[in-house]
Amino acid sequence: MSSSFLHQRQQQQQLLSNPSPTSPRSLLNQQRSTISLFSRTGLLLLLSLMVVLGVFFPWIGVFSGFGSNQSSDLKWREYTLAEAVSFVGKNNGSVIVCAVSQPYLPFLSNWLISVSRQKHQENVLVIAEDYATLYKVNRKWPGHAVLVPPAPDAQTAHKFGSQGFFNFTSRRPRHLLNILELGYSVMYNDVDMVWLKDPFPYLQGYHDVYFTDDMTAVKPLNHSSDLPAPGKKGRTYICSCMIFLRPTSGAKRVLKKWIEELQLQPWSKKAKSNDQPGFNWALNKTAGEVDLYLLPQAAFPSGGLYFKNETWVQETKGLHVIIHNNYITGFDKKIKRFHDFGLWLVDDHALESPLGRL
Repeated sequence: MSSSFLHQRQQQQQLLSNPSPTSPRSLLNQQRSTISLFSRTGLLLLLSLMVVLGVFFPWIGVFSGFGSNQSSDLKWREYTLAEAVSFVGKNNGSVIVCAVSQPYLPFLSNWLISVSRQKHQENVLVIAEDYATLYKVNRKWPGHAVLVPPAPDAQTAHKFGSQGFFNFTSRRPRHLLNILELGYSVMYNDVDMVWLKDPFPYLQGYHDVYFTDDMTAVKPLNHSSDLPAPGKKGRTYICSCMIFLRPTSGAKRVLKKWIEELQLQPWSKKAKSNDQPGFNWALNKTAGEVDLYLLPQAAFPSGGLYFKNETWVQETKGLHVIIHNNYITGFDKKIKRFHDFGLWLVDDHALESPLGRL
C-alpha cells in the first residue's frame, strides 16, 4: 500500500471513532486542503451569497409587514367591548362613546381635536360600524375602536331617513346598556359636534340620565332641569345625540325601554323613523321612576338655535360648551357650516387629533 492510501485510511478511522466532532473547525483542521476566501472558488461563493441575499432579503420585510398587518387586523376583529371599555375607562371609570362608519371619519377627527383640547381623548371609545373604520382607527390609535357584530350595511348607514340609518342608530342603546352593565358611566356624542369647553363640570349631582333639548325656542338662562312638557306629538323633543348615563338601575331602565320602543316602531317606507322618537318615548314613560336631568340650553344648544339665531349667540357668548351641527343634512353642507363658523378644525389642526391626518 502507498503512504497516501494509509494516510486516508487513518483519517477515516478517526472520523468513525468520533462521529460528532465538537465543532466544524475540528473537521476543517483534519482536511489537507481548505478553500481560501481569496481563492477563485471562495470569491465565487461569496459573490453567489451576495446575489442570493440581494434578491430575497428585501422580500423578507415585505412578507413580514404583510403578516403583521393581518395579525393586527385579526387582533382587533376579536377585540371585545368589555376589553375596549376596560382600556379607555381605566383612569376615571367614565367612557366617552361615539358610533362611526367610514364616511364619517373626517367628522370623527374634527370632533376628536375638540375633545383633545379638553384633555379627555384617552377616555374615547369609537364604536366602529364597519371593519374599515375598526382597522383604520386602531392602526393609528391602538385600542380605541371596537366593533360589536354584526356590522350594519356601511353603504346606507350614513343616509338620514334610510333603513340603513335606522339600523345604524337603533344599535346605540344596546351599546350604551352594555357599557353600563360593565359598571362604567358613559357619555354618548354624535361626531358632528364640537367641544368648546369641558362638559363634565356641567354634569352636576348624581342623576341617572343627562340630556339636551333639541328645540330652537329660547329658554331662560335659569330654566328648569326637569324633563320638558310633551309637544304636539305627545312626546318631548329631547336630542338623543348627547347623553350622559351613570351605571344605575334607573339609567338601565331608560335604555331597556328605548330598545323596546325601537322594536315596537321599526323602520318602514311610510314611517322613516330614527332612534330619537324612541328615546323620547322611553324618557316620557319612565319619568316617574328615573332621575332625569335636562342640561342648560346655553351650554348645549341645538344646531337650529346656535347656527340660526345670531342674536341669541351673542347674548350667550362664552357660555357655549358643545355645539351640535344638526338641523341640516348632507356631509358637504355640514362641513361648510362648520367652516363658516370657524368650527371645522381638521384642515389646520389635524395633528391635534389622535388619528393625525387621515
